[in-house]
Amino acid sequence: MKVAFIGLGRMGRPMATNVARGGHPLILYNRTPAAAEALATEIGASVAATAREAASGADAVVTMLADADALRDTYSGDDGAAAGLQPGAIAIDMGTTGPEGVAWLDETVRGVGGTVVDAPVSGSTATATEGTLTIMAGGTEDDVERARPVLESIGSRVYHLGATGTGAVMKLAVNSVIFALGQAISESLVLAERAGIERERAYEIFENSAVAAPMVKYRRDQYLHPESTAVAFAMSLARKDLLLILDLAESLGTPMPQADIDLESYGRAIDAGFGEQDMAALARYLRTQGT
Repeated sequence: MKVAFIGLGRMGRPMATNVARGGHPLILYNRTPAAAEALATEIGASVAATAREAASGADAVVTMLADADALRDTYSGDDGAAAGLQPGAIAIDMGTTGPEGVAWLDETVRGVGGTVVDAPVSGSTATATEGTLTIMAGGTEDDVERARPVLESIGSRVYHLGATGTGAVMKLAVNSVIFALGQAISESLVLAERAGIERERAYEIFENSAVAAPMVKYRRDQYLHPESTAVAFAMSLARKDLLLILDLAESLGTPMPQADIDLESYGRAIDAGFGEQDMAALARYLRTQGT
């Protein structure tokens, strides 16, 4: 498939690289042109000047963007992807844009003769680089199967969950657990430290105990060496996702007291100046609190 890939951030860059390695002709577009040009040189892709140009002639348009606003900006207007999308093309949204963002995309894309698969991912920058992300897909069976060659170049597990929008819902459910786990790690790590247990020793126990989820292992450096480790998931994005989670919960009449607590905690850390740090910086914030 000829693929247009839009959004080359921390996750998008390795994902696009793996699409190219999967043998799919690739055209790149990024809001910052230099990022697209550098990657294109590295992997042998071409670069589009606009999202419309990227989408024109593509069999699939993959977006990996920060939020629903970025998705709307990318698809709207004379230079937007919708203006260039060809009839029969598939729009594959892989960011955490939420059910409402996906519904907007579905309406927009169907209006120009295309179809939508929402396929957000779970994993880290390391699993994105390895091509072993978990993908949660929503869409018709035919559309998901058409998208599968692209999806399988990005992830090792592709779950088809149902109609368009179900991938977005499942992603929020997964992220709700991630933020709760991040809250618990931060609290417990600071608790152990204040009781006199060395930080690395405490974290080693986390990694070799009943709480040793994959996230605990692959986020080790963010918790132990935050001053020298690259941001993998900014706290501001965590708050954005928690707002999406709680909006969905309200619409379904589902109480989520843990998510309420997480939103309050991450919000306080952001207000204290930690917003663009990794979500693991919640532990750094908690170290400034109390006696």
